[in-house]
Amino acid sequence: MFLDLLKNINVNLTDKQEAQFEAYFKFLVEYNEITNLTAITEKNEVYIKHFYDSILLNQAIDLNSIDNICDIGAGAGFPSIPLKICYPHLNVTIIDSLDKRITFLTKLCELLGLDNVTLIHGRAEEEVLTRRESFDLVTARAVARQNMLNELCIPYVKEDGYFIALKGKNYKDEVYEGNSISLLGGKLERTIEYSIPLEDSKRALVIIKKIKKTPNKYPRQFAKIKKNPL
Repeated sequence: MFLDLLKNINVNLTDKQEAQFEAYFKFLVEYNEITNLTAITEKNEVYIKHFYDSILLNQAIDLNSIDNICDIGAGAGFPSIPLKICYPHLNVTIIDSLDKRITFLTKLCELLGLDNVTLIHGRAEEEVLTRRESFDLVTARAVARQNMLNELCIPYVKEDGYFIALKGKNYKDEVYEGNSISLLGGKLERTIEYSIPLEDSKRALVIIKKIKKTPNKYPRQFAKIKKNPL
């Protein structure tokens, strides 16, 4: 099912890439027994709800034209590691505040033989000081509400680049909260609603284009972002 679904979105895996996904699945399940990374461990569900869902981001943007991406709060590597496997040319930076996740991802990248992956243990609102407006694409999946994500992620995006959030069915309640997108130099370009096999609920890609520089006062400290979202 996984391979057929990928063919429908113009992704054809080589034998090496298939082997990388198989190794990813096995290592994730094994490591999950000692460090809680995901509640989803059944094989079909991992392949569809994690791997395929991550790769569907290619419906929002031509990843062949992207050089570098930053994944904020990647957890067990979603969506950036599945994207890296399918699009090996990508230079990937992952920022996560939990060291146990970075440790897992370090071992995973070594196991899969992935190069040009930078793993950073840190907070998004702090790491931006040295990486502001450096990326063609920034992603976030199941991290926080949209208005909080915007402040954490949009400052990392280059002008004319994109921030794409992978959201659940209630994304509309979040996307139109406040005016954080415009304040941070972005413009809501479009949203793509979709569903995936094995799950009835709707999901969405929220696609924000960076049209001007983010004011230097953003992002604020996380406590302020959480207490008073834009």
